[in-house]
Amino acid sequence: MASGSTPSCVPRATRSKRAHPRSSGTSSASAAWACPKTRAGLRGKSRGDTSKTSRLRPWRRREADSPLRSHAMEVNLSEDQIQMANQARRFFENLMPMEYVRSMLEDPRGYTDPVWNKMAEMGWMGMCLPEAYGGLGLGLLDLSVVLEEMGRAVAPGPFFSTVLLAAEALVQAGTEEQKNRYLPLIASGTLLGSLALHEPEGGADPGYVRMPARPRAGGYTLSGTKLFVPDAHTAQILVCVARAGGMRRKEGGLALFVLKTETPGLTTRLLPTMDGTRKLCAVDFKRVKVQPEDVLGDLTNGQETLERVLQKAAVGLSAECVGGAQKAMEIATEYAKVRVQFDQPIGSFQSIKHRCAQMFVEVESARSVLYWAAWAQDHGDPMEAALSSSVAKVYCSEAYRNTCASAIQVLGGTGFSWEHDIHLYLKRAKANEVALGDPVYHRERIVRLLAG
Repeated sequence: MASGSTPSCVPRATRSKRAHPRSSGTSSASAAWACPKTRAGLRGKSRGDTSKTSRLRPWRRREADSPLRSHAMEVNLSEDQIQMANQARRFFENLMPMEYVRSMLEDPRGYTDPVWNKMAEMGWMGMCLPEAYGGLGLGLLDLSVVLEEMGRAVAPGPFFSTVLLAAEALVQAGTEEQKNRYLPLIASGTLLGSLALHEPEGGADPGYVRMPARPRAGGYTLSGTKLFVPDAHTAQILVCVARAGGMRRKEGGLALFVLKTETPGLTTRLLPTMDGTRKLCAVDFKRVKVQPEDVLGDLTNGQETLERVLQKAAVGLSAECVGGAQKAMEIATEYAKVRVQFDQPIGSFQSIKHRCAQMFVEVESARSVLYWAAWAQDHGDPMEAALSSSVAKVYCSEAYRNTCASAIQVLGGTGFSWEHDIHLYLKRAKANEVALGDPVYHRERIVRLLAG
């Protein structure tokens, strides 16, 4: 099919092969059959529509049955976005080589100030923040191309927790006073934050939050423990999720509070993790006092705000997965070209060919799903934004894990050694797969969304 005949509803990521090595023109055709409108368009453009080809046409869901009404879109990366991706790749290759990443495995902070300050100079912390608060006012698709490069580099540091969790919560629900106080500092890289959500008794569903926000004279008190809080040990502020009015799911709604980590009664401790490039903490609250002005929004809209924050963060995490999967595939295919067995490169063996081909299919398909989800967060309706977020989280995280596992099989014994970098990608893949809800959780969420 000629490139000019690609239907408008196919989420394409067209990149110049000269401009960027991550050109993905082949992903459009494979993704086309996921869209009812595309299938109709392809049938209409076929030559010689015989009865035989008519019988082979895939089943088309009626438009009236589709839960997505705004799916007619096309995602082509602009020249500016391609330039941002190229610039980000050069940045991470120069300032975050694998030697730096490995040194951060044992570093308690997980990042260094010089590198973090350089990232701030690039303007990445404020990409999605409104211009009124020192940001660039760009969309999630713009940030996704940078996050892909972060995933490719297995970049350590508190970028994800600060930008996609804490800052997004402030954007979604903060008052003008709160936004003016915190967002310019986040955009400049001088303020770090995170989101305290998960608890020992609960899972990924925010409905399991039990920490009560007990009213007291002039405010509230928080008592309990939050687990798996990313980069809480280096954050200056935390957005804490608590239940106002009771500890049970049916009693009271979720409320979001923004508080400083130096608040009396709040302590953080590092948790042992499989992925040493991303630090996770436990945060203990012992009668922590919160003022009324520290409530994000009000005590009734916390659930809606949290869902919007988490689904955008899930798309950002999916972008990391796509970048990491791309690099794992490149590691495997390059090795298959130079590793010789029986007087020929192992890439000539059928089993290796099939593994590499499957890796390519998964990576390119994941990128198409990612760009659709990122576009939907900025331009789609609420239903499409919510659904695409979970679809991307499932597909991209599983593609990352599968690609890393296949890459290790291609590498053989070399892939199981500490000296090779592929294990860093596999550990990040497993960590990303369960972060913000594992595939089981998001598949169940997809069912709930489709069922209405």
